Amino acid sequence: MPVWTTACPDWRERITHRRSLIPFDPLFPDVADAKMALFTSLRLMDVTGQPTIGQACDQWLLDYAAALFGAYDPELGEQMIKETLLLVSKKNTKSTIAAGLMLTELALGWRHEDENLILAPTKEVADNSFKPAAAMIRADEDLSALLHIQDHIKLITNRSTKATLKVVAADSATVSGKKASRVLVDELWLFGKVATADSMFQEATGGQASRPEGYTIYLTTQSDQPPQGVFKTKLTEYRQIRDGKVIAPTKLPVLYEFPPEMIAANEHIDPANFYVTNPNLGRSVSQTWLQTKFDEAMRAEMSERQVFFAKHLNVEMGVGLLHDAWAGATYWAAAAAPAEIWNGTLEHFLEICEVVVGGIDGGGLDDLLGLCLLGRHKVTKQWLAWCHAWAQPDVWERRKDIVSALEGFIADRDLTKCEDPTDDIRGVADVLQRVLDAGLFPDEYAVGLDPQGVAALIDELSARGFTSDHLKAVAQGFRLNSAVIGSERKLKDKTLLHAGQRLMAWCVGNAKVEQRGNAVLITKQIAGKAKIDPLIALFDAVILMSRNPVANAVDMDAFLAAGAMHA
Repeated sequence: MPVWTTACPDWRERITHRRSLIPFDPLFPDVADAKMALFTSLRLMDVTGQPTIGQACDQWLLDYAAALFGAYDPELGEQMIKETLLLVSKKNTKSTIAAGLMLTELALGWRHEDENLILAPTKEVADNSFKPAAAMIRADEDLSALLHIQDHIKLITNRSTKATLKVVAADSATVSGKKASRVLVDELWLFGKVATADSMFQEATGGQASRPEGYTIYLTTQSDQPPQGVFKTKLTEYRQIRDGKVIAPTKLPVLYEFPPEMIAANEHIDPANFYVTNPNLGRSVSQTWLQTKFDEAMRAEMSERQVFFAKHLNVEMGVGLLHDAWAGATYWAAAAAPAEIWNGTLEHFLEICEVVVGGIDGGGLDDLLGLCLLGRHKVTKQWLAWCHAWAQPDVWERRKDIVSALEGFIADRDLTKCEDPTDDIRGVADVLQRVLDAGLFPDEYAVGLDPQGVAALIDELSARGFTSDHLKAVAQGFRLNSAVIGSERKLKDKTLLHAGQRLMAWCVGNAKVEQRGNAVLITKQIAGKAKIDPLIALFDAVILMSRNPVANAVDMDAFLAAGAMHA
């Protein structure tokens, strides 16, 4: 049995020196050679001159195909590499080569009545794989005799084994009950926006449990929005495998992305470095074409620039990269509190703050109820922001496009899904009561909130000892302008730090601005379906903290000791 690792900790050096990102030779060279003989002979009919894959593709892609093909142990009948993620920029023959990989397996597979699937998020993406596969077959007499094409249902059948390759625009219905040996998922980033994608993939790949020769290929470019859902999960996992932080020899990461230090130094916008994420440069994509598109993007609005960076340079989109983004979003990520100041937990927050104010914002049943606690550090005097949100089940029904993101925030423990209609009201009150009991609220203007639709919350807080002096109605809309502008500056100079919560990074990324007179507006109406309630809660809290409040005197040692005894 061969011994290998799929970790590639020296990937930064490899990728900048145009070396292979595959850290091992084919495990079973004879198998690799046999499959590569067919694979490299397939013709690319949509390329000028109709070259074969072997003629048109650079060595990086041939290494990738050989690693996959050569991971099959013929004696055990088992595939050693069970799953792989290929992240590469557009125009690097990704979908076309996907068709060639699956076509090779269909033609040479031994299992009768086998199923092979190419899953695409849309009909258009499905066509990107099926059309070149069909063209490859028609260009080869032997393949045409062996494989039967049914264009109308995007099905290719091996006449000898009756095995099939089907290309589908995926949903739960199309993959239900499938028993596929090999599954190729094209444009994984789009599946990140599908709430049911994870369960769909489990259904599609479930047949591999009884087909040890099977494997799954994920192909993708970067998303033109911050990664979310199953795409973010896979991307994070495969980066950890590549870096050697997670040992998973059955999973192969091949990620063509700029090293973080090159991004930080803006070296990714130097056309001389475009080869880093375009390994097929000079073949399927030209330097001149990329340069032209880059120049157009740099003259255009940030929205078009963002798409170019994501699709052609594989730059991961983060907060602050949207064309109409809030200016403070640019500095948000860098303003995460360092561990030596705050570990990001509520418990530590209550220990290190000398005064705390709260901000609350929420809307209807399909909105989040956001809470922000904004504290002033005892020593550094920096403002520290800790946030949490609650969501009614209605959000899952009415906002299916953000469900995958919400599930991730629940896993982070920054979002609570309400089981009872009043869970959010009680949850907010529980947190505020902890601050009240700690004596960290000022005597007046302790909690700021939108005065609309908060009667139930006010009743709950009143029952817990909050008075009318504690609660302050904060006018919304353009009246939040001072908080919006003030937060931008404090984030930039890091006198406002936050807990580094993905929930807040998402909300900040969702925030869109509108200039109205001399005021900058950030409202839920501008944001549309995207959620920004916890961010508005932060602005509400900033309004109160700007008054330079002073907390009630309290013996924190006694408070913390009492809390420990209660726990």
